[in-house]
Order: sequence, then C-alpha cells, then structure tokens
Amino acid sequence: MVTGAEGPISLWDATAEEHPPEASALPDRVDLAIVGGGYTGLSTALHAAQAGLSAHVVEAHEIGHGGSGRNVGLVNAGVWMPPAQVRAALGPDYGPRFLRRFADGPALVFDLIERHQIRCEATRGGTIHAAHGPSGLRDLEGRCREWTGMGEPVEMLDAAATATALGTDRYVGGLLDHRAGTVNPMGYCRGLARAARAAGAGISTGVRVTGLHKQSGGWRVETDHGAISARAVVLGTNAYTDTLVPGLKSTFTMIHYFQFATQPLGPEADHILPGRQGVWDTAPVMTSIRRDARGRLIIGSMGRVIGTREKGLSRRWADQTLKRLYPTLGPVEFDEAWHGQIAMTPDHLPRIHVLDEGLYTPIGYNGRGIITGTIFGQTMADLLTGMDPADLPLPVTDPKGVATAPVMTRLYALSFAANQFIKGL
Repeated sequence: MVTGAEGPISLWDATAEEHPPEASALPDRVDLAIVGGGYTGLSTALHAAQAGLSAHVVEAHEIGHGGSGRNVGLVNAGVWMPPAQVRAALGPDYGPRFLRRFADGPALVFDLIERHQIRCEATRGGTIHAAHGPSGLRDLEGRCREWTGMGEPVEMLDAAATATALGTDRYVGGLLDHRAGTVNPMGYCRGLARAARAAGAGISTGVRVTGLHKQSGGWRVETDHGAISARAVVLGTNAYTDTLVPGLKSTFTMIHYFQFATQPLGPEADHILPGRQGVWDTAPVMTSIRRDARGRLIIGSMGRVIGTREKGLSRRWADQTLKRLYPTLGPVEFDEAWHGQIAMTPDHLPRIHVLDEGLYTPIGYNGRGIITGTIFGQTMADLLTGMDPADLPLPVTDPKGVATAPVMTRLYALSFAANQFIKGL
C-alpha cells in the first residue's frame, strides 16, 4: 500500500468511483505537451483543450499516482499564510489578485465537479482549522478577522462548538471555512482526466519522459515510447519532480504526509464529524481528521508510514491518536495506510517558473494541491493562449535553488519520525 508497487496506492485509489481513463497513443506533434497526470497536468490539459489547443499528457505511472491520489482530500481556500502576509510578499498588484483567485479556488473545483459530473464524494460543509492550544487559537482569531474583513464566509467556533463539530474536546476552538469541503482526491483526479479526454486532450500512461530538447518551433519531448514535438511544455510534477530538469528538485523542501483509514464505522462513531467537515490542526506537527462516504475515519500527520497498517511505529501512533481524540471509540482496525510527498517553499507560497522559452512548471504547493493544481492548470492554459503574464495570480519567476533543501528534507523526516515515536507511547 505504501509503495504502490502492487495494488492501490491509497484508500482513494481503491474506492474511487471514477475509473482510470483509457490511454491514448503518443502523437507526433501537439501544441502543448504536459508531463505529469495529476491535478496540474489534467487541469492544464482540460482548459487548454477547451481553448482550442492540441494537448497531450504523459504520465510515467497511472493517473493520480503522485500526490493527487494520496492527498487528504481537503478542498481548502487560500494558502498557509494569512492574507496580510500574502499581500506583503506579493505586493499591491499581485497580492490582492492572488488572494481573490485562491479564495475562489474551492468554487472553481466544485464547479468543475458539477459541470463534468465527477463522482468523487464531494461535500461542501466546509473545513475546520482546529486550535491545539491558546497560541493556535490566537492565530486563528487573527486569520478570521482578516478573512471576514474581506467579506469571506468564515467564522470562529468556541471550544464547545468545536467539540460538537469534531466529536472531541481536545481542541480549544476552531476556524470554520464555509467556502471549503472535501472530495475523494483520486476520484476528482480521474474525473478531470475524463473531462480532459472529452474536451479533446490525449493522455498516455505508463510512459516516462526521458529528455527535453529545444528545437525550432518548440520542444522535442523524448519518452521511453517515442518522441513528441510540442510548441510548449508544462511540467506538472510538483513534489514528484525528478532530475528531468537539473536543479529543479532543489527549489523546494520535500516532506511526507501519511494517513491511516479505519474500516467503516457504525453508530459508535456517529458523534465524530457529524457534518463531515475535513479538519486539520494548528500543532507544529499537524494532525488531520476526516470521514469518507462509507463511514471510515481517516487520520494523518507529517512523515512516512513506518511499518505497516498492522504493526509498527505509525500504527502505534494511529492507535494512540484515536485513543486520545476519541476514547469511547475503542480499538479499531485499519483498512489502509499510505503516504505521499509535499513540496514546501521557504515562504509557503507556490511558484510558476519559466525554465526556458515555452517551458513552464507550477511548483511548491505546500500541501494545497487540489485548488493550487486546478487554478494553475487553468492559468497555464490562459498564459499559453495569450494572457498577459502581468495578469497572472503571481509573477512568473526563474527557479532558485534552496541551499538548505536537502538537509531540511532529512531533518524533517527525522523529526516527524520522532513525533510518531513520542505520540505512539
């Protein structure tokens, strides 16, 4: 389950109602070649095809094999940073535009789900950012003041209301975002693929890109199944970026995020998330909580799965975390355990990099892959069909390596493993 070498890569892969798309043959020439079959690549393909471009997605594994199929499935608005920090980082032109686009991100996702009838267990009951203590509560209150000042539909929950919404009294308050919701992330990903195919885009799976070579009129995309000529190329690999473009992997710090899904629970769990909101908390090593359509409880945190769903360090963490949060639930069995990768940037803002003429990559989603990939896919299509770069939600930049990225990646892995050990006691 963890490696994806055999069987489904996650609970979402195993339970998605949407089926993987039928693979297309590699074309000789297209307007746009897209590397990576996740949210970014598929949203780019869908919107580019709708705009009249010939577009083709090349995926080394199956659709959603990377972060898109391993996601928690929270369709959150905005980014990690509070609005004031976004405006300070991006300036008076890009800052407000970025905030508007990302505040509207869930609406874009749910509109696509409705328009294309994507079967992905979509709920629109909001998400709750839960305060783990007084410092977290103060942070959430500040965010709430900023968002409500902008007219956004968010509200603070006191400790009692948070306990009712979550079914646990372990948190001292929470920020309820009515814009947000949850999905089966693999179902959404496959639904985007179906919609992109219907719009005229091609998708090849099990095909690995081995080289990119600039040529007259665009790019030659070499794969282990042949080559494609394209006027432009978009790399949609994010945290699963490899060495195809030297140095690109060093532009972010990579962390893992793991999840455990219980077997479907009965009436004994009716008090847990009765409104089916998705939850994550303000702790430095955060925990996420949600339910799926079949009544499973899914909990997660930063780090890899260490061991298996039956035994090992991560299983002990899962058992003890449920015992602390929901002591009346009693022992449970787990259906699945898995982890995925997240690309973290130093300022927690994503990037759109121009790597060369006609070669782009959106990257560094900081755990907000569903809306960021969807928005940036639409943005890539707009850019390639004539949008002025000055009208993008953030400036197009050259990639810059983060010197500390390799060290920080290892340090995070060690600290997250230590957290599992401590919380599993």
